[in-house]
Amino acid sequence: MSTTSPLAVILGVGPLIGLSVARRFAREGFRTVLVGLDGAFLEVQARQLPDSAALVCDLGEAGAVAHLFQRIHQDHGEVRVLVYNASAGARCAASALEPEQLGRDLRVNALAPLEAVRAALPSMRRAGQGTILFTGGGLALKPQAELASGSMGKAALRQLALCLAEELKPEGIHVATVTVAGFVQKDAAFNPDLIAESYWQLHEEPQERWRSEVVLKP
Repeated sequence: MSTTSPLAVILGVGPLIGLSVARRFAREGFRTVLVGLDGAFLEVQARQLPDSAALVCDLGEAGAVAHLFQRIHQDHGEVRVLVYNASAGARCAASALEPEQLGRDLRVNALAPLEAVRAALPSMRRAGQGTILFTGGGLALKPQAELASGSMGKAALRQLALCLAEELKPEGIHVATVTVAGFVQKDAAFNPDLIAESYWQLHEEPQERWRSEVVLKP
């Protein structure tokens, strides 16, 4: 992989939003690192993108994010764009939710994104610029009783994004959440390629017009 073009790291790459975002940034000349759980899938997708690499990482494991970014910095250099697209949470009402399960889900939904930001920030601060984007969900705005863990996780992620946006804007680092209030499907209103365009538009915004949240509704 070349080190002359800017680097975008996408965490939580699957066949929908994560992949579409990687393709969108690659189309603009970014090198991309695709991070997810399915190594075979990631390798196939990385081979189809210029200057792309695939890394397998379970973001729910303690210490995994730190190890991941050590490898990224060593093999690929400074991070210009960080996209966090991973999430966790099974269908379960709050009263039936085991605390241990909530803890595991919150590690993916809130702790791992914070760890990723902390790992990427030194590169961005040295450059005096950077973009950090999170995939939010409608559950952060309108929680559902039977999706208690996911509702709490998306709410925590949204608040993390908004707090970081306020903190880091003076340093030239743009932080925002793309809150997708619907089910992502190809050939539907929430087409992942259309959603990915919102990520690119946020990255391209001039600082005086930076938004900290884009809400995509039906």
